[in-house]
Amino acid sequence: MKLIKDLELGFADAENYKRRENKDFLNKVFIKNTHLDELCDSHIYFLIGEKGTGKTAYSIFLTNNNYKNTVSSIRYVRETEYQKFISLKREKHLSVSDYSSIWKVILYLLISKQVFEREGTISKLLNYSKFNALNSAIDEYYLQAFSPEIIQALSFVQESKLAAELLSKHAKLKGEEKEALTFSESRFQINLFYIQRHFESALSQIRLKQNNILFIDGIDIRPSSIPYEEYLECIKGLANAVWEINNDFFPSVKGGQGRMRVVLLIRPDIFESIGLQNQNTKIRDNAVFLDWRTEYDVHRESQLFEVVDHMLAVQQQSTLPKGVAWDYYFPWDSPSFFEQSHSTPTSFIYFLRWSYYRPRDIVTMLKLLQENASALPDKERFTIDDFENTHFQREYSNYLLGEVKDHLSFYYGSDHYDIFLKFFEFLSGKNKFNYNFYTSAYDKLMLHITSISASQPKFMATANDFLQFLFDLNIICYTEQAEDHKPFFQWCFRIRSYANISPKVKTNVEYQIFYGLAKALNVGKKLKPKR
Repeated sequence: MKLIKDLELGFADAENYKRRENKDFLNKVFIKNTHLDELCDSHIYFLIGEKGTGKTAYSIFLTNNNYKNTVSSIRYVRETEYQKFISLKREKHLSVSDYSSIWKVILYLLISKQVFEREGTISKLLNYSKFNALNSAIDEYYLQAFSPEIIQALSFVQESKLAAELLSKHAKLKGEEKEALTFSESRFQINLFYIQRHFESALSQIRLKQNNILFIDGIDIRPSSIPYEEYLECIKGLANAVWEINNDFFPSVKGGQGRMRVVLLIRPDIFESIGLQNQNTKIRDNAVFLDWRTEYDVHRESQLFEVVDHMLAVQQQSTLPKGVAWDYYFPWDSPSFFEQSHSTPTSFIYFLRWSYYRPRDIVTMLKLLQENASALPDKERFTIDDFENTHFQREYSNYLLGEVKDHLSFYYGSDHYDIFLKFFEFLSGKNKFNYNFYTSAYDKLMLHITSISASQPKFMATANDFLQFLFDLNIICYTEQAEDHKPFFQWCFRIRSYANISPKVKTNVEYQIFYGLAKALNVGKKLKPKR
C-alpha cells in the first residue's frame, strides 16, 4: 500500500480537471454511477446540487469522455458576461423575457459550433444548406476565429444588425432566401428573433450520430461588482431559455441518432429563486439532484463511501475489494455519541459527522490530514488522534466557515458577514442552546448593530428569520426527543428533498451548532463572563 505522503487526493475545485495533465486522474478515480447515467437521459435539463456535491466533476467527466454515445462541452458564466447583460439592458431597455431571447441565441450559437467540431462528420454537416449558410455567416462575423465562450457569443447578440445581415446574406447565397433583407439597429428584438429563427431552422435540418450536451456552469458565484437583483434577472432569463429550448425546440428535431441538449448546473437555493413554474415536477422529471445522504448503519453501502474508498483503492498496485483501502488507512472505529451505538462503527462515521455529506468535505479532510502528516514521511496509516488533533480540526473548521462566507457573499456584502460572525460571541461559548437563549443572543446582537450605526441585514429582520437563515446554511440543527428519549437531530441538508427543497426550522426547541464549525465560531466551551 502507498505511504500517506504518496496518495493523490485530487482537487477541491473540479474545474482543474479540464486541464490535460489532470484528465487521467479524474478518469481513474471517477465512478460511473446512476447520476452519470441519468445525465445522459434526454429529458434532463438541470444538474442540481449544493456546493461541493460534484456538479462540475460530472460535467467535466462527460466533457472529457465520449460516454453512452454522448459528447459534451462546458461553458462558464463569468463576471464579464453579467456586466455585458447589464449594459445591454440599459442600452436596449430589456426585460427578463428579452434576456431569455438573448440567452437562446447564445446557447444556439455555442451548441452549433460544438456540433460542428465534435460530431466528427464536418463535411457531411456542410451538405445541409441551412447549416452551411449559418456556419459561413458565423465564420465571416468572427473572421473564422470564433472562440466558443459565452463572452464571444454575446458580441453576436450585441451587434444584432450585423449578425442578422450576415445570416440573410449567406442564406441568399445558398439559395435559402430569395432576396436580401435590411435590418435596423433600433429594432433589436426583431433582429434577435430573426437570428433565433435562423438557428432553429438550421439545427432542425441536420442529422446527428451522437448526443450533444452543452453544460452551463458558474452561476453559483455572483461577482461582488454585480448587484444581486441584476444577477437574478440574468439567470432567470438563462433558466427560462434552457427550459424552453430543451422542452419546445430540441424535441421537435426529427431524424438522426443523436439529440441536442443544454444542461444548467445550479444550487437548490438558486433554483428555487429563479421562479420556474411547477418546480417540484421539474426537479423530479427534468433534473439530476445530487444526493449523497446515507445513514450511519449502512454507510458502507453508500455512494459517498464508495467514491472515497475507490479513490484510495485505484492508486494501489493491485485490485482491492470494496472497503479494504479505507480500512487500511483508517483502522479504527468511530466513538459513539449520545449513547448511540452502530452496527458498523468504522472511522468513516467520524468523517460523516464532521461533513455535510459532500465529496468535497471528505476530500478536504483527507488532504488536511495528509498535510499534517508531512512531518512523518514514512507514515502509513492515520489514527484517531490524527483526526482529533486540534490543529487539523481548526483548519477544517476554517474551511467550512469559508464555505459559509462564500454562500453569504452570494446574497450579501462583506459588512453583513462581519455582523453575522458577531452573533456567535453572544452565545457565550455555547454550542447547544434553547429558543429563549437564542432570542436573548439575537436581542444583544440587535443592540450591537444599533451601537455601531450599521444597517440591519435582511436575513436578520426578525429573530425567526435569522434562525431560519442559520438553519438554511446548516450552521444549526434543531433537536427533538424520540420516543426512546434519544435526541433526534434535524439538519437542513438531511431533510431537503425533491418535494421539500427549502425545509423550515422549528421554534421553541433545542438547537445545536454543527460540529465542524464549532472551533471556527469559538463555541463548544463555556466562556467566563466579562467583569
